[in-house]
Amino acid sequence: MKQIFLMLAIIAGAISVNAQEDVRESSPSTGDLFEGFTRPLTFNRMIPPYGLEVTFTKTVHIIFPAAVRYVDLGLIDLLAAKADGAENVLRVKAATQGFRKESNLSVITEDNSYYTFNVKYADEPVKLSIEMADFLHTGYEINRPGNELPVYLSDLGSESPYLVRLIMETIHKNNRTKIKHIGSKNFGIQYLLKGLYSHNELLFFYFQLKNTSTVSFNVDYLVFKIVDRKVAKRTAIQEQVIIPLHSYNQITVVAGNKEERTVFTLPKFTIPNDRQLIIELLEKDGGRNQTLTVENADLIRAEVIDNLQVKVK
Repeated sequence: MKQIFLMLAIIAGAISVNAQEDVRESSPSTGDLFEGFTRPLTFNRMIPPYGLEVTFTKTVHIIFPAAVRYVDLGLIDLLAAKADGAENVLRVKAATQGFRKESNLSVITEDNSYYTFNVKYADEPVKLSIEMADFLHTGYEINRPGNELPVYLSDLGSESPYLVRLIMETIHKNNRTKIKHIGSKNFGIQYLLKGLYSHNELLFFYFQLKNTSTVSFNVDYLVFKIVDRKVAKRTAIQEQVIIPLHSYNQITVVAGNKEERTVFTLPKFTIPNDRQLIIELLEKDGGRNQTLTVENADLIRAEVIDNLQVKVK
């Protein structure tokens, strides 16, 4: 008889545990039901998401202010991909018709910003084309989307991407000529290195491209490379190409009798005495190419960015 009561008690205990687990699974999470010492996440730590409706028969397009670098979907019922030929346009639609559960969508863009959306199914979504505001261009405090926060990317190390962008914008707006001996001019095109700045482990190159001719200048590409000063005959030229991390107001064309200014951010570097930095700007389908030469003495004299008055919006 004792064995029977013992078995009944074990069965009753198992049923009770299973019932508690069923209740936990069916009950919505309050966000603070953790065992042990756990600090609850308060709402001021939450990034408010945008509401997004998708459907099976139509595609929703979201236009971001910068190229899309990362996308994550909460459900397999969602499909998302960059539009063909457009790096900053994301297309989203339902993979299954009429899915019931709400899902989410997270996006990181090239300008180091994070966006989040709560996604629901709708037979006829009202908003099929959505444009996300660019808070870096339209006023930081006023127009900044409530769901956006800078993301620290590996190429900038420990630097704030917003601070780097703000430095580039300030250099561009101040438009000061700190360097007067580095430039190139031919065929009505003048290319100048107006300033060279440093901040921690970053270098900022400030350029001006002026077109005094009536024919527009279409930029093919710009390359930074460290090369040997003197190369003997039959000796292979050793080139070290340095890829810019970011740019501000990067141009593709300068119309006739116009000028444009650009700031590039590069990782900090120096040049050995027997080498030099060559900056080549090539014209697309043209011959008005420009070449600048930068010495190591120019790099080590770069103005420290702390001396600039960076204007925070």
